[in-house]
Amino acid sequence: MLPPDDFNPPVGIAETLEAGLRRIVAPNPSPMTYRGTNTYLLGKTDLAVIDPGPEDQTHLAAILAAVQPGQRISHIIVTHAHLDHSPLARPLALASGAPVLAFGTATAGRSEVMAALAAGGLIGGGEGIDAAFAPDFTLAHGDLIEGDGWTLEALHTPGHIGNHLCLAWEDACFTADHVMDWASSLVSPPDGDLTDFMASCALLQSRQWRIFHPGHGAPVDAPNARLDWLVAHRRTREAAILERLLEQPATAASLAAHIYADTPASLLGAATRNVLAHLVDLTGKGVIAPLGSLHATADFELVQKNSG
Repeated sequence: MLPPDDFNPPVGIAETLEAGLRRIVAPNPSPMTYRGTNTYLLGKTDLAVIDPGPEDQTHLAAILAAVQPGQRISHIIVTHAHLDHSPLARPLALASGAPVLAFGTATAGRSEVMAALAAGGLIGGGEGIDAAFAPDFTLAHGDLIEGDGWTLEALHTPGHIGNHLCLAWEDACFTADHVMDWASSLVSPPDGDLTDFMASCALLQSRQWRIFHPGHGAPVDAPNARLDWLVAHRRTREAAILERLLEQPATAASLAAHIYADTPASLLGAATRNVLAHLVDLTGKGVIAPLGSLHATADFELVQKNSG
């Protein structure tokens, strides 16, 4: 978590961010959503609504009220199936006649490792999942979505959740919950996958960006620097975990309490899930191993490498 910024926009009002792009903040502030979900309206005639947000009639009315004479909602694009991003997609589709596009359902894009952990039922997780979400059309990595005067490129960026998409708009990118300026992303297995998260960061790092428009919080004006920070942040957390495991085996909860000592109590649960994601990732790399089966409250220890 970074220090609070001065991002405090009016809720429910369509604000112009740049030519052809407006943002409406949903009325769902919380420690995990900051001021609320950012819903974006892209275009001048054909409008793409990106992340319609939670199922809230006030927010639905705000989106519809932002459609000006001569405009229509042509696409509804959901970056991922979390309850603060996707549930309003279907009511908005019914009201506008526009189709819903996404990578897939809430379990789409899940790695084999996470699918196995989910099937075992011992890893916990499932926070904020919109299990009922189903798009009208699915998007694959590299697919182009086009409207009158705009084109978006779908970038599959699993990590926060398996079906997560970022959307490239020329040298700008809608990064949803993968990259934000006010906080690092929650990665909670089995929906979140740190191995995938780091690979998705590398994918975004392979391009030069002008600006990121995130799912929560203010625009990211130094996007490549922010990506570098996120990667370094995760590597620092990994190093702290391994340093602690040098002393003795530990659980995700005990590691989080030690490493996130200054984190508010309301966010310590999320911190524990992030640590668990690191532990699963390190287990997959053969660096550590659980004592017994891999589950949410397991003790983990360093794997002793045979030097001979």
